[in-house]
Amino acid sequence: MIKDQQDKIKKIAIRGEEIEKVSRFKYLGCQLNDTWDCDNEIRCRIEMARNAFMKYKNTLTSCDINIKLRLRFVMCYVWSILLYGAETWTLKVASMNRLEAFEMWCYRRLLKISWTQRVTNKAVLQRLNKERELLLKIKKRKTAYLGHIVRNEKYEILQLIIQGKIEGRRGIGRKQFSWLRNIRNWTGLRTIEEIMQSARDREHFTQVINNIT
Repeated sequence: MIKDQQDKIKKIAIRGEEIEKVSRFKYLGCQLNDTWDCDNEIRCRIEMARNAFMKYKNTLTSCDINIKLRLRFVMCYVWSILLYGAETWTLKVASMNRLEAFEMWCYRRLLKISWTQRVTNKAVLQRLNKERELLLKIKKRKTAYLGHIVRNEKYEILQLIIQGKIEGRRGIGRKQFSWLRNIRNWTGLRTIEEIMQSARDREHFTQVINNIT
């Protein structure tokens, strides 16, 4: 009886025609699935960005072009593809490690460093005279996006979703990592009330974003 009711709820029909239920689909260029897990989307974005790098490989690895200019090319033509929709990602440890590994892959290709040379990531960054910045860029973009939602009246539905709570008891197993939990960890703001209050003050929230490490 209960199972039949659940099946009816899952089925949606328009003008008598039942809409097909799928486990995943692409919407506005992003991979969505029924578990709301961003891992697959992040993997796809990394591969798309890797293909973009290889497309411009001759230019990006050319010693005739200043390394600083080539780094700017990477941010413009490679990272722009990677970071499309990054504001909506829920980042877990494995995903963050994957993103940082891709960042170092780009730097090593720029310097034409083969994996057989056994050059450490620290040495690569020293040669470029820079620090890792891809993950930090994602953190700041995502947190800034929250502030944009909170301060804009036309996103009232999104504000309700962010502040909403699901009634009932949670199922057995580890609690699922949430989009908002990322921001709590990065900003040090522990409650949704603190986050919303801070985000409404543009100047204060800008300082919060700048302090993210």
